[in-house]
Amino acid sequence: MISPGFQPSADRSDRALLAYAQQELSAPAEAIAGYAEILLDEAERNGHGEFRDDLEKIHAASRSLIDFITSLVSRSRAPTRGPSEDSEDYRRLLRHNLRTPINAIKGYGEMLREDAAGVDGAKALVSDLNRLLEEASRLLERIDGLVSFSLPETEASAKTAEVGAGPVSAMVAHRFVASVQPISEGEADSVAVLPSRILVVDDNASNRELLKRRLERQGHSVALAENGYCSLEMLRQAPFDLILLDLLMPDISGFDVLSILKSDPALRDIPVIVISALNEIDSIVRCIEAGADDYLAKPFDPVLLRARIGSSLEKKHLRDREREALEALCIEKERSEQLLLNILPAPIVARLKSGETVIADHVNDVTILFADFVGFTELSSRLPAPELVGVLGRVFSAFDGLALKFGVEKIKTIGDAYMVACGLFDNRDDHAHAIADMALAMAETLETLNGALPAPLEIRMGMNSGDVVAGVIGAHKFIYDIWGDAVNVASRLESNSLPGRIQVSRSTYEHLCRDFILTPRDGLEIKGKGAMEAFFLTGRRQGAASR
Repeated sequence: MISPGFQPSADRSDRALLAYAQQELSAPAEAIAGYAEILLDEAERNGHGEFRDDLEKIHAASRSLIDFITSLVSRSRAPTRGPSEDSEDYRRLLRHNLRTPINAIKGYGEMLREDAAGVDGAKALVSDLNRLLEEASRLLERIDGLVSFSLPETEASAKTAEVGAGPVSAMVAHRFVASVQPISEGEADSVAVLPSRILVVDDNASNRELLKRRLERQGHSVALAENGYCSLEMLRQAPFDLILLDLLMPDISGFDVLSILKSDPALRDIPVIVISALNEIDSIVRCIEAGADDYLAKPFDPVLLRARIGSSLEKKHLRDREREALEALCIEKERSEQLLLNILPAPIVARLKSGETVIADHVNDVTILFADFVGFTELSSRLPAPELVGVLGRVFSAFDGLALKFGVEKIKTIGDAYMVACGLFDNRDDHAHAIADMALAMAETLETLNGALPAPLEIRMGMNSGDVVAGVIGAHKFIYDIWGDAVNVASRLESNSLPGRIQVSRSTYEHLCRDFILTPRDGLEIKGKGAMEAFFLTGRRQGAASR
């Protein structure tokens, strides 16, 4: 966006236009040089040595043209216009310097085409010369259009003009310099937006001190390392936001330090700007490939250094915030999953996460346990609510621990009743044993807890084994539950049990009779079932191994 009211200086406009001219002229100039090289190769291959001198002159002129176009954006080599120099003289000089090599190319090319026209076997040579001369003519027209610094009268006329024409080029350059504010004096040492902790690694004490003072004036906290090994030790002892790394050091090269940093998971995210006197493209490419964020050649421009540091720090802080957000998201996800696991069995959670929406299973032969406190209704009328909830919380939490210990699935609590089952998952054939062990442990645990409770509790339990239907119901506050006659019988056995006793059905007895002590109970009548055979579980047989 063009800054309102901003008028760029003539020098900035000239340099912007020169950069645009360089960009527009480079491609056709390279094409001419390419044709010249092809012509030389073809003449050599086809035995037309008589054309070589003229072709080499064309090639030399094309290289001269490319060099001059390249120099347009070089501060040290660009033809700059002095404050008192007339702009028309300046454009005339530019046009002359650009047209001189192209006129040489056209002149030698046209003469060579005439000479080659009557030579046998030079048809291909003439054809390539025609292409070269066409490119040269187009480039001449482009030069005349580009090297004009006048703006079009209106935006509309600029839009309708041919791209590359002089007024359009001037408009492009004007838009650019008007949209980019110039760098003010002293900006190199202005206070940084993101004051950070920076490590400067350089074996030259003067360089280290200069960088330290400059960075501290910008508000950064700076530490100095005189060699590569020292920098690695400091990085492992304290956190840093950025490293300015010299490349040539006596003990270990900056490139090796960079490789070590990027292979260390604890250090690889620290951005690194390499600052070196080595300015060849190989060093720059290898450092960027090794993980450096940027590369600056010595002597560095302070303004450019500040801009590079600011950019690297901003990216680093953005990555830090992104990482923090991801870590927070992972923590929340773990909490959510843990909450889900507190509500549903782990295998059911896995199925829901995999996309299964309807969970309804028929499960053969599981064992169900119901437990209920005797006289709890009367106790609840005597205890204050917080104390009552505290009692249930302590007891049920202890039972939950036993469920985890014996690998039993807690189904739910219903008031002061507690329900678990085993054999729903993993095809366990010891489901009745696990429930029996847990029932005995529940009785022992309650006896222990009673010493610390405001009123002692008694529990009665019922166990039954058989087939059930299991599934998840509800759209919200959903629950995993089991249904079937086996569940109803277990509930009835609990409600018809006696305080402190564990009453089991015949089917459960069949599972347990070899390893547990079971005594028959006579005369049991179950509502809806009639007379029913039942047993009291009193303990494990001596020597019976856990399954």
